[in-house]
Amino acid sequence: MDKKYLQLLAKEFPNIDSAASEIVNLSAIRSLPKGTEYFFSDMHGEYEAFLHMLKSASGMIKIKIDLTLGKTVSSAEREALAALIYYPDKEQKRLKKAGILDDEWRRLTIYRLILVLEAVSAKYTRSRVRKRIPQDMVYILDELLNVTDDVIKEYYYDEIITTILDTGIADHFINELCKVIQSLAIDSLHIIGDIFDRGPRADIILNELMKMHDVDIQWGNHDISWMGAASGNRALIANVIRISMRYNNFDILEDGYGLNLRALAVFAGEVYKDDDCALFMPQTLDDNIYDPVDTKLVAKMHKAITIIQLKLESQLIKRHPEWEMDGRDVFGNIDPVNGSVELNGVRYELLDKNFPTVSREDPLALTDEENELMTVLTNSFMHSEKLAEHMRFLYSNGSMYKTINGNLLFHGCIPMDENGKPLSLTIEGEQYSGKAMLDKLDEVANKAYFLHPCDEKENSADMLWYLWCGPNSPLYGKDKMAFFERYFIEDKSTHTENYNAYYHFSEQADVCRFILRMFGLDPDRGHIINGHVPVRIKNGESPVKAGGKLFVIDGGISKAYQKATGIAGYTLIYDSHSLNLAQHQPFIAGESEHTPTLSMVERLERRANISDTDKGAELLGKIDDLRELLKAYRSGTIKQKQGRRPNGNCII
Repeated sequence: MDKKYLQLLAKEFPNIDSAASEIVNLSAIRSLPKGTEYFFSDMHGEYEAFLHMLKSASGMIKIKIDLTLGKTVSSAEREALAALIYYPDKEQKRLKKAGILDDEWRRLTIYRLILVLEAVSAKYTRSRVRKRIPQDMVYILDELLNVTDDVIKEYYYDEIITTILDTGIADHFINELCKVIQSLAIDSLHIIGDIFDRGPRADIILNELMKMHDVDIQWGNHDISWMGAASGNRALIANVIRISMRYNNFDILEDGYGLNLRALAVFAGEVYKDDDCALFMPQTLDDNIYDPVDTKLVAKMHKAITIIQLKLESQLIKRHPEWEMDGRDVFGNIDPVNGSVELNGVRYELLDKNFPTVSREDPLALTDEENELMTVLTNSFMHSEKLAEHMRFLYSNGSMYKTINGNLLFHGCIPMDENGKPLSLTIEGEQYSGKAMLDKLDEVANKAYFLHPCDEKENSADMLWYLWCGPNSPLYGKDKMAFFERYFIEDKSTHTENYNAYYHFSEQADVCRFILRMFGLDPDRGHIINGHVPVRIKNGESPVKAGGKLFVIDGGISKAYQKATGIAGYTLIYDSHSLNLAQHQPFIAGESEHTPTLSMVERLERRANISDTDKGAELLGKIDDLRELLKAYRSGTIKQKQGRRPNGNCII
């Protein structure tokens, strides 16, 4: 091993004792059970439902409560304890108002919470648990969690709890205990894309994700649309505004990100003042709390930004012939005078024929007023500090795909042709397919955001638009995005969006094994985990496909999908014993007793330890390095120094 590297390692472990101690420490950690991984997908701004899933660990905290207290505590009391753990502030205020919050209740509740905390922290090292505990509570909880003598334990608990009550910190202590339980229940969090759009507040979801200790994100096409908008792509800026107008979601734009829509409101009110814009009335799934806007004005704004988006998208298609999307240059084929459009050789009458900003000679040209509006909107997006903060988080914690602990995570698909072979995509003049395509697109996405203004940045941002809706996009996976047809054409046959062949072939176990091998994973032990396509369980569909090699976990957290799916989302939970699916019912605020239905989909042959994970492999590499350092000390190649390791805290 390189001597310079060993000399650097020796600064942290200056002698045989410190290096040997760390080898023992890391070996012990590798023998612990693996932490529980949670997989979520397609939250689509439904922050209340998603936050409840996080706070409840998708029902796993309630299961821990039942296992720990089920023989001694009534079902109603266990439900109440679960509600307290999920929402400690709110529940304590409610109980205080009801006159229940007395010292007897506090004493019993602290005792029960400590028992639940013992259960959720059992697989972690003491060091790791301490890192999740607020500094002012570390000593107290460390002592309470590590009493082993049952006779002493009861007396010890009683003495400490009495002191907590006497000092008046019980309510704060209960609050923090609940938050520590929440934190320890989820070891790592995987988001399989589509945080944004449809639901009211994706920004609140991101604020919460930024607090998590271990989270990764596989971008979805709705995420990439916002990433492109934040990179300055005007078509995607129009797109994210249009979708927000469609669902009447002003709060995320104005309150969440401070984006100023006044210019759009003024423009739309003037240009479409005599137009009722009936086809553009918003679908109101959630009320705006901070920025209520008259729905008639929303409809005008919705139409105004839709027309601008269609023009900008056709301009993009003409600018990038390598995408081979001429058939989707729909606005280039519009006849604004006769109110019709030609698609695939067929002329259709338009449902809305009022286009005051569209010229027959050049239907794709933005008017001076539209250009000025887009400049104002672009500046607003580019100067939003909160949006920039969230985008940096999406980039630093996100990617096109992730391989972890033998599993392959990506949002949409590996584009395939009708023979099941990976399709290629032209990126920066070269052809890419399969894993190489996703790797290259990851690079392009970073260029779009982080490069200084130049042609390469602009082209990369254009590529993000292709990822949003292009036919060979691994994030979209359909032959077209028919939003123009759904808005303007009555014939529903034109609304059909055909899925890429991947969605057929991926239901075959052999194809999933082929894809897993492509990404360097064990085809027999690994799984593919996707989102993007809502699983319609009410139609008999299952999220478990290809004999258990593929999990599709978009089950409809978004209210927009729940009529189609019949449920309200899935969580895939991978603990040290098994893989489990939690099937959620529609979230109703204040009804936290709706524990999801949990079903085991795969039992592991033996309990998985950290040694079986990617983290375990990383620790083994460190152990090997330390063994080399020991050899160097013992041979005299590197001289020992007196003293222990400067910082002996456990590394995980």
